[in-house]
Amino acid sequence: MKQPLAYVHPDAKIANNVVIEPFVTIDKNVIIGEGTTIGSNVTILEGTRIGKNCRIFPGAVIGAIPQDLKFKGEDTIVEIGDNTTIREYVTVNRGTAAKGKTVVGNNCLIMAYCHVAHDTVVGSNVIMSNCVQLAGEVVVDDFAIIGGGALVHQFCHIGSHVMIQGGALINKDIPPYVKAARTPISYAGINSIGLRRRNFTNETIRDIQEIYRYLYLSGLNNSDAVERIEAELPATKERDEIILFVKNSQKGIIKGYI
Repeated sequence: MKQPLAYVHPDAKIANNVVIEPFVTIDKNVIIGEGTTIGSNVTILEGTRIGKNCRIFPGAVIGAIPQDLKFKGEDTIVEIGDNTTIREYVTVNRGTAAKGKTVVGNNCLIMAYCHVAHDTVVGSNVIMSNCVQLAGEVVVDDFAIIGGGALVHQFCHIGSHVMIQGGALINKDIPPYVKAARTPISYAGINSIGLRRRNFTNETIRDIQEIYRYLYLSGLNNSDAVERIEAELPATKERDEIILFVKNSQKGIIKGYI
C-alpha cells in the first residue's frame, strides 16, 4: 500500500503487501520484501535490500553512500534481514570496495539514532540501544546487546551473546559470552543471565566461566592461557568458539578489570 505523497522509483522492486507511508523516498535498485512497513519520512537509497516483515520507523536513512573518503562511487549494497526493526533516525550506510556491502541480520532491534557505517556486519538477534555508533568494518555477532551511547572503533569485533555497558568506548575486541563494562572497557564476568534466558545449561555456563578464569584470572598472557585451555579443558562448541575468537583477534581482546 503506497501513499500518493510517497516517491517510489519505478525500478524499485517492492512486494505487493509492503506499507509505504507519506513522504517516503525509495530510490532505484531497491528491493523490499513482503510484510515490511516503511514509516513516514524514511529515505531508502540505491543499493538497499530489505527483507520480509521489517519495520522502518520515521526519519531513518538506509543506503546512503559511505562516510569514507576512499569511496569512489563503486556499486555496493546494504542488506537488512527479515523481521528487523529499525527505529527513528537510524542511518545504515552502503559498503565500499573493501567488502562491498553492509549487513544487518534477522530479528534485530536497532533503536533510535544508531549508526551502522560502511562494510559493518551485524548478525541476527542483535539489540543496539539508542545512539550506538558503529564505525566502518565492525563485526557484531549474533545475540549481542550493546548499551545506549556506546561508540565502537573501526575494525572491532564484538562476539556473540555479549552484554555491553551503555556509554562504553570500545577499541578492542570483546570475546563471546561476556559482560563488558567500566572505563576503560574491561571484562566484567560472563553474561550468565543472558545465557540462561537463551537456554544454555548450567553445565555449559560453568564451562564458559572456567575458560574465562584461564584468560582473565590466571595471570597468564592470552597465548599461554589459550594453550592451557586447549590442553586442560574438554573440547566444546563454546570452548572452540572462544579460542578461535582470541586467536583471530586483530585488535586484541579487552583486558580484565584491575
